[in-house]
Amino acid sequence: MITVEQRLADVQNRPSGFDYLRIVLAMGVVLAHSFLLTYGPDGERGKWIFYFAPLIVPMFFALSGFLIAGSFERSKSLFVFFGLRVFRIAPALAVEVLISALILGPLLTDYSFSRYVSAPEFHAYFLNILGEIHYVLPGVFLHNPTHLVNGQLWTVPFELGCYVALGAIAVLNFYRPNWILLALFCFLQSLQILNTIFRFNHNYNGAGGTTIILCFLAGLVLFRYRKKIPYSGVLALVCLVLSIMSGIIPNAIRFSPLPMAYLTIYLGLLNPSRNKFLLSGDYSYGLYLYGYPLQQAIVQLLPNLRAWYWNFGLAMSAAGFIAFCSWHLIEKPVLSRKNVLQIMEDAITGLWRQMRKAPPSPTLGDL
Repeated sequence: MITVEQRLADVQNRPSGFDYLRIVLAMGVVLAHSFLLTYGPDGERGKWIFYFAPLIVPMFFALSGFLIAGSFERSKSLFVFFGLRVFRIAPALAVEVLISALILGPLLTDYSFSRYVSAPEFHAYFLNILGEIHYVLPGVFLHNPTHLVNGQLWTVPFELGCYVALGAIAVLNFYRPNWILLALFCFLQSLQILNTIFRFNHNYNGAGGTTIILCFLAGLVLFRYRKKIPYSGVLALVCLVLSIMSGIIPNAIRFSPLPMAYLTIYLGLLNPSRNKFLLSGDYSYGLYLYGYPLQQAIVQLLPNLRAWYWNFGLAMSAAGFIAFCSWHLIEKPVLSRKNVLQIMEDAITGLWRQMRKAPPSPTLGDL
């Protein structure tokens, strides 16, 4: 039985499975929202999708935890690591927020332009760039089943929180000793179980913030123990069954971060042939960011096509094009300048050393 470490070596640490999985999960988000936004949260059609939809975001976070662990270990310092995370997330997010507030909103609002730009909701929406999430713009999507402009942004603070938590784990020296990281995960998972036992909610079958954070930590744990964990199709099948059941049984998803993380890693380490166009860039983030507001716009502008398949098809086409542009015009150019981070760190380090060596400033008593 080969291990996850051996599988990584077999695919030269660059399996195509993770690239395809990101695209599939991003498409899954758009698909799930095509039912939610078209028929509303109480719509009866498409109920089957909500058995699988709760798994999408947790799998995203598990994938992120596994891959970010590798990036973290390759980074020369925390400054470079956090800088890379900012480079990856902030530019595309900022552009999406600006487009939503300055173009989409004015075109689709029921309010006059002056009333729109003077409303507190308009000003608050720009805080999304900083990770303080606001979901509505004044007068926008008021007649849709849901009024949110981009409900998918709820994950952004938790993603940023995961990166900060990883930095704290490293500073406290909890990362390198594998057993401490595992103990931390087990402790937090135990708290989650106790919280569920004493606060059971029969209507809860979605993934909340604590669940996706645990999925991120599970991805970290699997990466750190990659030399010992078997890469097994049978184990992945068991985890698939457990993951699907967790999306059906109320509250069960809170217990499934580790099975979902293993399933995610197994799929990511598959290595199918690369499609040159589909994998010519990382378009998943753009799909994730733009899918929701585009779907909302379709619901408002095309009421005669209010069916999930029209919403999904049209939104995927538009979001795919915008994601392509976002990657090649914004995300990739910014990431290509990541060497700036090392230059900045060297300059800050050099300045700090000079300040420490500089003679003390004269006091009044010396004058």
